[in-house]
Amino acid sequence: MSLIIYAIPLFFALILLELWLDWRKQKLTYRFNDALNSLNLGMMSQITAVALKTIQISFYVLIYQNISPIQLGLDSMWVWAFAFIAYDFSYYWFHRMSHEINVLWAGHVVHHQSEEYNLTTALRQTSGGFFGFMFYLPMALIGIDPYMLVTVGSLNLIYQFWVHTRHINRMPAWYEAIFVTPSHHRVHHAQNPLYMNKNHGGVFILWDKWFGTFQAELDNEPVIFGITKPLASWNPIWANIDTYWALAKDSWRTERWQDKIAVWFKKTGWRPKDVRKKFPNKVFNPYQQVKFDSPLSQWQKIYAFSQHLTLIAVVLYYLLMAPSFDNTTIITGCFFLLSMLFCQGYYQQQRSQHVLIELTKNVLLLVGLSFLIPQNVLIMITALWLPITTFLLLAGARNRTEAMLHQ
Repeated sequence: MSLIIYAIPLFFALILLELWLDWRKQKLTYRFNDALNSLNLGMMSQITAVALKTIQISFYVLIYQNISPIQLGLDSMWVWAFAFIAYDFSYYWFHRMSHEINVLWAGHVVHHQSEEYNLTTALRQTSGGFFGFMFYLPMALIGIDPYMLVTVGSLNLIYQFWVHTRHINRMPAWYEAIFVTPSHHRVHHAQNPLYMNKNHGGVFILWDKWFGTFQAELDNEPVIFGITKPLASWNPIWANIDTYWALAKDSWRTERWQDKIAVWFKKTGWRPKDVRKKFPNKVFNPYQQVKFDSPLSQWQKIYAFSQHLTLIAVVLYYLLMAPSFDNTTIITGCFFLLSMLFCQGYYQQQRSQHVLIELTKNVLLLVGLSFLIPQNVLIMITALWLPITTFLLLAGARNRTEAMLHQ
């Protein structure tokens, strides 16, 4: 059983606590657009998981039921403990390979694109990684029940949430020796050359210490968050395909057919020699980082946040109702929600015709809801939500126009 959806209230409560600590300590670990983008990517990952996880778990069940010589069952606490440790061991190798192989990095890079580090970064998950499930298939062979796999997997992910903070410096020495801590994971999210590709464990840091990928956080080497090729976009769709697109272009451009295949499976960052020569990548110095942002007025922030809250409500409804939807509704809903997320990022960057696009999106949202909710509820939402959200949108547009006139 996945516990993620039940942990969402806890996640948001802790985010609010961290925001309060930011304000109290003037630590400033949050930026509006960055935090919103991370949360939008988290929602996107849950939307796509409705279809993706079904396919992945089917492979697992197939092996568990037809190939595994044993089935350990669900009754023993020792089996549960073993499954929890086995999952984290499998996660370590999946996570490590996701930093060392181009195609796996393309699926994982989303989680590292943020140039900030706070609890919203924990929710910034990929929607494009498909092959990671293969690292957990050995658990099916040794008889770990699919229900147990999903449960311990969600517990593993929930544990990882709290380590995405800058408000906790060091934990007690005994804890730092065994478990992943905020200090360990800050190193993992760094683009400093000293820190890159270190500390891959989910719950236990022991794997990194045993397999040579551990690096302690050093006081004289402050962590610089982000990736060496900045995304520079709030578009959640592009965030998931950017690295895949770069690999596809390299594969197309190189002349050697061996390199057309190799580019996907070579070490992260590897490019064919002929492509490197003709199409060199721009080199960014992490120690001269200029963080990407697109300034919004106060009214624009209020509108963007109101749309984010709307998205949360619609996505939660979709996730809770998905088991009762037919396949057509699931796929249609998935594409519509992805388009809403795209519009959110488009608005945050204040791209051309963003006001017209928002007005159209809001009307289409109400049309879509008319097929899913009772008519009296739809009328109430239309009467309250649509006028308010339109006022906020136009107020933001007017505020921006006035600011440009005064420049």
